[in-house]
Amino acid sequence: MCPPELISVADEDIQGLMEVIHGVKETALDLIIHSPGGSLAAADACVQYLRSKFDHIRVFVPHAAMSAATMIACAADEIVMGKHSFLGPIDPQFIMNTSLGARSIPAQAILEQFEIAKKECHDPAQLPVWLPMLQQYGPDLLVQCNHVSELSRKLVENWLMTYMFKGEASGPEKASSISEWLATHANFKMHGKYINRDMLRNQGLKILDLEADKLQQDHVLSIFHATTHTFSNSGAVKIIENHLGNAYINHMQQILVQQIATPSQMPKQPRRPPDQPPFPKKKTR
Repeated sequence: MCPPELISVADEDIQGLMEVIHGVKETALDLIIHSPGGSLAAADACVQYLRSKFDHIRVFVPHAAMSAATMIACAADEIVMGKHSFLGPIDPQFIMNTSLGARSIPAQAILEQFEIAKKECHDPAQLPVWLPMLQQYGPDLLVQCNHVSELSRKLVENWLMTYMFKGEASGPEKASSISEWLATHANFKMHGKYINRDMLRNQGLKILDLEADKLQQDHVLSIFHATTHTFSNSGAVKIIENHLGNAYINHMQQILVQQIATPSQMPKQPRRPPDQPPFPKKKTR
């Protein structure tokens, strides 16, 4: 199974984008995104780099662009989605080491849980229940939760206002409303919630139908299927590639470990009965 950090939006993706965009002369970009998401900071850096290189960006989502990938999509001038395409919530997650192991926890869920704890801990009888959970909070965790939640919302708001709704009188209002909706954990109940194009349109996002141009749809889906087949039949786990064939590819190395049998695991030799010596007796005359 591939570790999540190998397929997530990460700082190394900036290097990948720089490698595949080097030498590209066009000022407009069609960007196909299929990603489970990743680092908020990396998504911000990717957007800054892409918007410094291209005047117009159209994002295609052949299946799912979740979390940080949704944020990147919201920095486009327009988004193209099919009936089978989805974006996701942009509420940030924290990786926390708990007594149950490392877990990805929504920042807003941590804040909500703390508010519940404050109310219930007025009753001293509730303290033994809450103490094991509250002891896992670091001294700055709640502040960080508030800050990253605000940053996620604010970045998407600014990108929508600057690019997708540029020049529109109602642009700032729509950008604020959409970013608030996407960033609110309570609206979706889970970070991995799939949001289809009809729901996104109802909120005001500019979503074009992938099916409207059959030839374009075939090209986009062919690229997507070829990529997924590559993942299934090779060690590649992340691909950033341009139309000229230049690619930045991450591979997952597989290490085969040969197990050496211990004496207790080795097959046992049958024991000889006591009346059968290990060598034949000499004949006596």
